[in-house]
Amino acid sequence: MIFHRALLREFAQLATAVFLSLFLIAITTRLVRLLGQAAGGKIPTDAVVAFLGFFALNALPVLLSLTLFVTVLLTVTRSYRDSEMVIWFNAGLSLAAWVRPVLTFALPLVALIAALSMVIAPWAVRMSEQYRSRVDARDDVARVEPGVFGESRSRDRVFFVESAGSTPGEVRNVFVNSVQHGRTGVMFSRKGLVETAPNGDRFIVMLDGRRYEGVPGEADYRVMEFERYEARVESAAGEEPVPTHKSLSTLALLQNPTHANRGELVWRIGIPLSALLLALLAIPMSFVNPRAGRSVNLLFALLAYLVYQNLLSVSQARVALGRLDFALGWWLVHAVVLAVLLVLFAQRMTLLRVKLRG
Repeated sequence: MIFHRALLREFAQLATAVFLSLFLIAITTRLVRLLGQAAGGKIPTDAVVAFLGFFALNALPVLLSLTLFVTVLLTVTRSYRDSEMVIWFNAGLSLAAWVRPVLTFALPLVALIAALSMVIAPWAVRMSEQYRSRVDARDDVARVEPGVFGESRSRDRVFFVESAGSTPGEVRNVFVNSVQHGRTGVMFSRKGLVETAPNGDRFIVMLDGRRYEGVPGEADYRVMEFERYEARVESAAGEEPVPTHKSLSTLALLQNPTHANRGELVWRIGIPLSALLLALLAIPMSFVNPRAGRSVNLLFALLAYLVYQNLLSVSQARVALGRLDFALGWWLVHAVVLAVLLVLFAQRMTLLRVKLRG
């Protein structure tokens, strides 16, 4: 029991370190992509954190599954390298005795992964789609950010403001490039602001500026100076996004069993099942051969993880396309992995018996 408690403590400490490393890598990669979209004007900067949070919730099932696999793999591998396994086997315990402490540690994580995969991740996808719909429905005024080129929702106007003014809603040094009726118009103004009419209509007001208008490639450009220029801003009504199989709840998938929905169920069921089987698979795959490189077993283990996940994705795709029956597709890959797991256990235990007798 003392050994089991020490082992669980080691599992917990290593899992924390592995998860934080994987989580930071995933979040950093996504953050760089979102910042690039914000710099290009595709999303507002104030939406970056929200999109990052939705991505994190959606990625947690896979990250926790990989964390569980790597944690068990590294812990058992360390026991081989530190010769603790020699003591373990000489004490009359077999490799199968590792199953109990591994399951004690893995089952709560598998339950968490199942909850995330079945409930939280679909909710995060749904909220992300709804939030993106609201962001896309913002009017041109809401898209203006100092120091960033922006594009109107209708894609016919590009604007840039250098800095914010001293009062709320005021900006300075405004540039607007628009195309109307085949003619290009470029406007500059020293100051701009937003006004709201009594009926609720909003107007962009540009003060003390100049407008150039003409057809590209022709010389008949017109130059106009103005003290005040008003442009009405049309408010866009936010449209509810069309639900997809990734954003539907698990109950909705069960109530509407289309091929795509069944394929999504294969994936949601497969994530917690694969996490459990991978945790057990890490036990026989952690064997370290002193004559081989220390990282050889890690490479084979990561290759096994990638193959397992790819087979699960292939099974999901075939069910979604109607080429594989759901009753077979949701368990077939896991049954193959379970068979490989039993064969590896039997092989390792047989080799250990031979060595101990020799």
